[in-house]
Amino acid sequence: MAATGAIIHQHHSSPLHQSISRDIHTLSEPSPSLPSVSSAVMKIGGSIVIIMATILSTSTSWCRSALAFLPASPSSTSVSSVSRRSLGSITNSANNARRMAAISSHSTLLGSGSSSINGHSRSGSAMAAIKPARFSIISTSSSRLFSTATEEETATTTESPTEIELPTNDSDLTLLKIRHTSAHVMAMAVQRLYPEAQVTIGPWIANGFYYDFYFPTTTNSTTGEVIPSRKLNEDDLKAIKKAMDKIISADLPIVREEVTREEARRRIELINEPFKLEILDSIQSEPITIYSIGDDTTTSGGGEKWWDLCAGPHVERTSQLPKKAIALESVAGAYWRGDESREMLQRIYATAWKDVNQLKLYKKRMEEAKKRDHRILGKKLDLFSIQEDAGGGLVFWHPKGSTIRRKIEDFWKTQHLEQNYDIVYTPHIANLDLWKTSGHYDFYREGMFDQMDVENEIYQIKPMNCPFHCLMFKDDIRSYRDLPFRWGELGTVYRYERSGTLHGLMRVRGFTQDDAHIFCLPEQLQDEIVGVLKLTQSILSRFGFDKYELMLSTRPSKSVGSDEIWDAATKALVGALDELGWTYGVDEGGGAFYGPKIDLKIKDAIGRTWQCSTVQCDFNLPERFDLEYVSAEGTRERPIMVHRAIFGSIERFFGILIENCAGDFPFWLAPVQMKLLPVTDAVFDYCKDVAAKAALLGLRVEVDRGNERLAKQIRNAEQGRIPIMSVVGMKELEEGTLAVRSRKLGDLGSFTVDDLLAELKRCDVAAEEMTMIGTLPENNEGETASSE
Repeated sequence: MAATGAIIHQHHSSPLHQSISRDIHTLSEPSPSLPSVSSAVMKIGGSIVIIMATILSTSTSWCRSALAFLPASPSSTSVSSVSRRSLGSITNSANNARRMAAISSHSTLLGSGSSSINGHSRSGSAMAAIKPARFSIISTSSSRLFSTATEEETATTTESPTEIELPTNDSDLTLLKIRHTSAHVMAMAVQRLYPEAQVTIGPWIANGFYYDFYFPTTTNSTTGEVIPSRKLNEDDLKAIKKAMDKIISADLPIVREEVTREEARRRIELINEPFKLEILDSIQSEPITIYSIGDDTTTSGGGEKWWDLCAGPHVERTSQLPKKAIALESVAGAYWRGDESREMLQRIYATAWKDVNQLKLYKKRMEEAKKRDHRILGKKLDLFSIQEDAGGGLVFWHPKGSTIRRKIEDFWKTQHLEQNYDIVYTPHIANLDLWKTSGHYDFYREGMFDQMDVENEIYQIKPMNCPFHCLMFKDDIRSYRDLPFRWGELGTVYRYERSGTLHGLMRVRGFTQDDAHIFCLPEQLQDEIVGVLKLTQSILSRFGFDKYELMLSTRPSKSVGSDEIWDAATKALVGALDELGWTYGVDEGGGAFYGPKIDLKIKDAIGRTWQCSTVQCDFNLPERFDLEYVSAEGTRERPIMVHRAIFGSIERFFGILIENCAGDFPFWLAPVQMKLLPVTDAVFDYCKDVAAKAALLGLRVEVDRGNERLAKQIRNAEQGRIPIMSVVGMKELEEGTLAVRSRKLGDLGSFTVDDLLAELKRCDVAAEEMTMIGTLPENNEGETASSE
């Protein structure tokens, strides 16, 4: 697999490594993903603390959302003040963010999400935090970087959580410095309390930071268990935080120093830090930078100065850290360099913010996120499972989950057919030669499953659909008159992921991409990109996602293709975004080696961003497969190939969908749209007849078996998040009616069966919730339905 992080040393071009320390703690932040994870978790106080992406509001309503980040329609001219008319300022902000990444710790694992065309968010280069439409760009500099009063500011936040945005590392350099320095202070505190601990890496991450520590181990001669000299626990975390507070209060200076490689090695060997020697050996150029907390005269704060290999950035003094806004959260296991054959480390996760109010808000959102965990809701609502007997990362879609998936896929197909896409199907395996031609065998081999020998031919299960579409294009002589081709496929692919990285539906080994490839002429590219972006907005908005963040990524230093084709493609992407009037950020040099791209992140009901959609130009595969069309002049030319995905993968999007609506699916997606609750056996056949009539209309109506008391039936329907229910008694049977209760709006009154089914069908087609009021009981006549 591609490395999940890189060791960065200032401006040095040090090589990418496999993830330095692959976390084996199960997390809930697949987008952008933190370092690799697994289910082996050390519990603190009986609870597992989950590190997640930045979380905003706590609304559980499907359709309720704050102001849209894009215009209501692609043709709208209502664009925010952060428009594309000032590309230079956006680029500068992007460059600031990239510089911040470039000067991160030697051991930092960069974790901002990259393209999700593979269906999974992966770590990649840091991107600029360009705020979406109707918001302003957050500056990476500040006239007042630090306030000595922040830790004393304890007033309760009065704004609604949906109106508040927590800062991010990309958007706020001050916050990033606080987190980076806090990681160093935590390591200093740990080594003061437990001198036998050896330090490894300590990067900032999406909501805070972590640091990995090695404690000497012994092996149990009977069981073979490796036992560390100390297993960090909740009491240790309290002691460490207390020691950190003492260091912060000591107002120690933070000093940057440049040394030669030999001097750095001498110092590391003097303090016996073997893991730091490995990091030093991975740095390609000099000078080596060191950051120290304290100086040679330091006696306050509990001991001598502490230092680490690091390129910054940091605050200037420890007193600039808001100690009341720092919280140690959990301990997890991790392997050094992500290698299961290497040393087991203990990782302390922590969060840090600029003030107490931000910390409180973060904790509230964490609590809300736990309630929405798709793994818990998936089991509770009987949507899907992952059967360990079959293997990790392989999803079993239960009937209710399959119903939702079918609705998602049917809508996807309908939308694509309306936009003149052709739906295609390709094999699940292919001869190894295909993967050598595409380059996957050379550059993606670690992400592919083992080969199969079939009648002396080597086959490989597919990790991607792209090469198959290239073969289809090459199958015939193509004319410029035929272009563009738009081929869409819901193609299931398989990729090897370490067991420790698997996470519910968010990171799996088998998944279905909503893949599409467009083969077009250069002069058609802008129009095709516009079409893709409009289609993306149309599809995502149907599922309640109408807040987006867009990022244009341009040519990296290493790339394929001529300057002319890169410039033309980038101009087409910029032109498409400008034509739509959409706000976006620019990640200079952040494109793929084979072409520029646009990535789109969606924002869910509680403010988290998820990498889903992407559109990428590809100058590589047409060359590798020798794809050609005959031009108007009769010459053979290369087509432009465009990769694009809207969901990323069906599995991951479904996980996001579950968490976005907290399992309370909109009417058109609900696996059971209406539940009939018969009061007596005498009305059971009536209920069955209504359900059968509904089925003929394509509606999903279920009849409770009536084995439970009515109160329990009602409670079960509520817990099952069923949008509509009806208690059916003799009165309904005699009148041929149904009394309707909406989960969201309460009692809606009585309807004839035909009128009710007609309204439900209308809602199903229009993707609306039922709001029609029927005949209400006499004591409620003229009143609106009461909310529950």
